[in-house]
Amino acid sequence: MRRGVGKADLFASFVVFLVALPLCVGVAMASGVPAELGLVTGIVGGLVAGALPGSSLQVSGPAAGLTVLVYEAVRAYGIEALGVLVLGAGLVQLGLGVLRLGRWFRAVSVAVVQGMLAGIGLVLVAGQVYALGDAAAPADGLGKLAGLVSLPGRVDPVALSVGGATLVVLLLWPRWRRGARLVPAPLVAVASAAVVTGVFDLEVRRVEVRGLLESVRLPEWADLGRLTEVGVVGTVVAFTLIASAESLFSAAAVDRLHRGRRTDYDRELIAQGAGNTVCGVLGALPMTAVIVRSAANLQAGARTKASRVLHGVWLLVFTAVVPGVLGVIPVAALAGLLVHAGCKLVPVREVGALWRGHRGEVVVLVVTAGAIVLGNLFEGVLVGLALAVAKTAWDASHVQVETEDRGDAGIVVRVLGHATFLRLPKLLDALEALPRDRAVRLELGGLRHLDHACAAALEGWAAARGAGLVPGRP
Repeated sequence: MRRGVGKADLFASFVVFLVALPLCVGVAMASGVPAELGLVTGIVGGLVAGALPGSSLQVSGPAAGLTVLVYEAVRAYGIEALGVLVLGAGLVQLGLGVLRLGRWFRAVSVAVVQGMLAGIGLVLVAGQVYALGDAAAPADGLGKLAGLVSLPGRVDPVALSVGGATLVVLLLWPRWRRGARLVPAPLVAVASAAVVTGVFDLEVRRVEVRGLLESVRLPEWADLGRLTEVGVVGTVVAFTLIASAESLFSAAAVDRLHRGRRTDYDRELIAQGAGNTVCGVLGALPMTAVIVRSAANLQAGARTKASRVLHGVWLLVFTAVVPGVLGVIPVAALAGLLVHAGCKLVPVREVGALWRGHRGEVVVLVVTAGAIVLGNLFEGVLVGLALAVAKTAWDASHVQVETEDRGDAGIVVRVLGHATFLRLPKLLDALEALPRDRAVRLELGGLRHLDHACAAALEGWAAARGAGLVPGRP
């Protein structure tokens, strides 16, 4: 081990701990579960997923990207079912990793993933705007957006001031680079809000503290039986797909930030699966790799996985020794933290770049995000995947019709490219435009692909016109 590596990892672990602490609590509150469950997931992310091979420098824990799905699941099935849902997702992730299917998650359309994150970000921001003013938020995403019209008359001005000030600190603190390297902006913002509300005894809603042991709930046999329900299985699949895709995309981003060993995607999926399995047994939130904490880990100088394991140790020590500190944190401050995180999930810069070169991808992104806002996360992702597949099929289905007039010998028509049902109207329009008083010879030898619909249509057209047909390769 090189000299100084231990000190670098120790310092990085403290930095990541300070970043993770308010985020773990905030994500738990936004998910509708006790704050302690977010800390449990952060601890498991460090001690379990952090100790396993895969990506040596990325950090795992509860993520803003899953808050909407967790909130919907808790509302539909109760907090008692959360452990079973996360346990099921973890076991599926383990199976996918053992079968070496981790690399296939990289085949998921980037536009779908960005649209998923944008939709989550919009719903998260819309929901946390209510919490900024200590107001109750509607349950569904569309209701949250519609309710913003009447929100100004329902907010608590004191809480709104606290939440707004938290946002200002989050935006301004990183401008002081030296200070931001020593103390991360989330901790400064939340700690400042807690101190101010405490010193001036402001009447705002604060985090409710139940205690770690009281919050943890081990799944029972009756809970495991719910895995036979269709809705529960669908939620497990959604947890698995979204958590895995977010983790592996995060790993790819982390790999671009350092020159060390690259991520083994299958091993990383196994590590995430092991972590989620433990989280499920403890009844905690699902975890993913989180790019915010991972970037903080790298910027703080981490060199080995020791930093992410130690960050889990510090979370455990904090939760065990001073859990009462959570009770002084204003909910409005955590809402400001999550509004800031939600805005970062909306890929504004990426949309501009995509629009200049791949406008079809922007359509996939926007439709995915819109479907999540108007419906729910699982349905939105399915819509996005279906649209991405349809777009790919359309892009791949290029067909070209060439004609050669040979005088008295008639017209030779050559069909080239990929003839699929998606291009059938264009193909038939070109053939119908041919002169009807001339003999036609239809050659299909230039086709690289001919589906059944096109083959039947071309054979029917040739028979109706009495045209000669030269078939292509099978």
